[in-house]
Amino acid sequence: MIFRVLGPLEVIINGQFETPTAHKVRWTLGLFLLRANQVVDRAAIIDELWGENPPRSAVTTAQTYVYQLRKKFHRHFRDLGSGELIETRPPGYVLRVDTDEIDAFRFEKLSDEGQALLAAGHAEQAARRLREALSLWRGPVLADVPGGPVLTPHLTHLTEARTRALRLRILADAQLGNHRALIPELRSAAQENPLDEWIHEQLMIALHEAGRRADALDTYRGLQRTLDEELGIQPSITLRELQRDVLVGNVRRHARLA
Repeated sequence: MIFRVLGPLEVIINGQFETPTAHKVRWTLGLFLLRANQVVDRAAIIDELWGENPPRSAVTTAQTYVYQLRKKFHRHFRDLGSGELIETRPPGYVLRVDTDEIDAFRFEKLSDEGQALLAAGHAEQAARRLREALSLWRGPVLADVPGGPVLTPHLTHLTEARTRALRLRILADAQLGNHRALIPELRSAAQENPLDEWIHEQLMIALHEAGRRADALDTYRGLQRTLDEELGIQPSITLRELQRDVLVGNVRRHARLA
């Protein structure tokens, strides 16, 4: 059984797609998956699905969504002799599942391993592990679920964790000397995030290490202009020091995680 939440919600059983089609049933499953093996209060389900104005039938309707999920996956769990996928546990329910079957949990595990490898000086292994983690992403978290007040913190956490894993992978590749290969990716990221100083910093480093000092300095000037026009501020001290170090040809000490 495979649950995918790093993109549109997907459930795969024995190679077949078994994703619920009803919108709020799928939404309820998404909530259970990101709170796997934890009690999800009935009140939290209602708050997530209807916000501050739930209908009078909210309790009964939420119970119906849980029933539909149980019914859909009952045969698979019966065949495994594993009881129910979703257990009733006051004051709500628990989705019982091996977290290795949920891509979000596998992503976080692989990301943590990659970070530890990088900290231990194993850049090549770290880059591989982080690429494996990032390859699990197919789009925004639960892309086909709107995300209410209960889910939103989980969605934000995973999105930020992806950004961190990507930056760690960039640092690992930089440590391996893959500066030329990083330039197109970093240039594209800088265009998509024109105010992100860390991305521009890494692009400047990659350009410098690839022997393109003029382009590195031009990147700085572009960022400086954008920050001034958009926010009325100058680049950080770190970026200003990097500009100076590009001029004198020594930027290695700048490789860091924001």
